Amino acid sequence: MLWSISPNIIRIYLRYRARKNPAYLEYWQERFDGTMPDAKKQVIWLHAVSVGEINAAVPIIKIIQHSLPEKEWLITCMTPTGRARIKELFPSTQCRYLPYDKPSYVKQFLQEHQPIIAIFMETEIWVNYILECSNQNIPTALINARLSEKSLSSYLKFYKLFRPTFASLQIVLSQSQADKERLHRIGAQSVKICGNSKYDILPTKESYILAEQFKQKIGNRQVIICASTREKNGIDEALLLLEAWKKIDYPKQTLLVIIPRHPERFQTNFDIAQKLGFKVQKRSDNCNISPDTEIWIGDSMGELFAYYLCADIAFVGGSLVDTGCQNIIEPISCNIPTIFGYSTFNFAQATKEALESKVALQVLTPEEWATTCCDLLKNQTLQQEMKNNSHHFISKHQGASQKMADKLIKLISN
Repeated sequence: MLWSISPNIIRIYLRYRARKNPAYLEYWQERFDGTMPDAKKQVIWLHAVSVGEINAAVPIIKIIQHSLPEKEWLITCMTPTGRARIKELFPSTQCRYLPYDKPSYVKQFLQEHQPIIAIFMETEIWVNYILECSNQNIPTALINARLSEKSLSSYLKFYKLFRPTFASLQIVLSQSQADKERLHRIGAQSVKICGNSKYDILPTKESYILAEQFKQKIGNRQVIICASTREKNGIDEALLLLEAWKKIDYPKQTLLVIIPRHPERFQTNFDIAQKLGFKVQKRSDNCNISPDTEIWIGDSMGELFAYYLCADIAFVGGSLVDTGCQNIIEPISCNIPTIFGYSTFNFAQATKEALESKVALQVLTPEEWATTCCDLLKNQTLQQEMKNNSHHFISKHQGASQKMADKLIKLISN
């Protein structure tokens, strides 16, 4: 009964999203019952919802491709930014939106591609896909798996539905002991701790080159990056930060760089900064930054490492609105003193260990963020201590991608 009306509700939702991002209207039928032209069969199928999960999958995919070069891949996602990232990273690999979890869509998709394995990234639990793969003897794996207490509580409300789903996963490779225990509680059977593949992602040569270009545009100024800022329940995190910054006596030569998580916020955040009275420029203008410019809007995709490599301090967004925090590992891997807010459930283990290792600071309010930034800019000793600790923090957590790839290769080759 539910699936008889759900596609219509989903279509309304996608049209709503398309008001801000018209790309949601592209490849429309792939999400429903549309067939895939020249669909590749007998593929290694990996599903990653959006950019963050796709980036986390990259080192794992590359290791498997090196070991099994003859295998074809299909990578699925759910967002336009995710799709663009797949095409950028793997231009010769087939990618598409994953049709929604309606039983008839599931069977059509599996018949169309006939995957030899189904790999789901992090928290992607698709009940009908996982159960139907089990019915068709297609191995299933949940990798880089994490499960917050909040998500566990939601799953436990529907325990009878989700327990068989988690139990049917052939392997589950978790990020931490806490994730393993929560996954066991909801029914996962074969859970192995491998760590977090995001520690294996380092800046590329191209990022360093672009960072040098950014530095030339910026000049000799202190730089604070506010990366992957989010919106939740109508509250724009960038607005909170800019309002707090406006209220304090910040160093006037400091450049604040705002990089929204989603492209539809680029112009909105530019307008917000202007309305607050700041002198603002955009990355997309490709101009040198004027000495009196206070705010630079990072309205570009795929350049986050280059922004971090220019920074004196990084704030990681999604943490001063309750969306669970974006990737704190990236700025730390660039040896940048890092700050995040109160909401960290997406990176609970990483944020906990970052604080213990003294490579990051936590704030609870935008006002505390602003004063902490100013204090840290003045405290060169603390900045250097955090930078010195960063290399050891990253290196001791690396290697998860190899562990996961080894287990997947064994599963594929059986």
